[in-house]
Amino acid sequence: MAISHDRPSGRCCTAGETGDSAVPKKRRIGPMITTFVIMAITWVILSGQFDPFHMSLGVISCAIVAWFSSDLLFPSKEKGCPTCTWFRFLAYIPWLLLEIVKANFWLLYLVFHPRMMDKINPHVIKFDSRLKSTMSRVTFANSITLTPGTITAYVDVDGRYTVHAIDNKSAEGLPGEMEEKVAKTFGE
Repeated sequence: MAISHDRPSGRCCTAGETGDSAVPKKRRIGPMITTFVIMAITWVILSGQFDPFHMSLGVISCAIVAWFSSDLLFPSKEKGCPTCTWFRFLAYIPWLLLEIVKANFWLLYLVFHPRMMDKINPHVIKFDSRLKSTMSRVTFANSITLTPGTITAYVDVDGRYTVHAIDNKSAEGLPGEMEEKVAKTFGE
């Protein structure tokens, strides 16, 4: 998946830009520390390596990830309460998992159908999304890709999506209900 930051003027965003302004963001220490702690705990649990070499690699890796991505977990300009967004996102996950299971069964049907070649119609669709925030657009793009039968090939900063679908049924639901669920999750 590629997210383009092309502007109508033809220039791209710089490292400090998010698409809204060219002013570099000021790093907030609280979210950075919280992200570091979450990553460090995950590292210790999953690695199982407690020697100085591996622990130092873990600390360095967690520090780098916290520096670059703390604003993803804790955005500064969020509407409403950030905790509410997290709870709405946790409610979104079971719905997405159900859609993934349904899409898996559809692909299973396609693969084992005697006229599989007649039913499969790979094509690319393009559509505009009403989602505004970068996080909601990325969540929507990843949700499309996680659902078997569709892959988000390209997303630009204005919310134009290019999606590859394996058949007509897989494509007909886009943007549809998934976009509505993501918009509700992020309060848009």
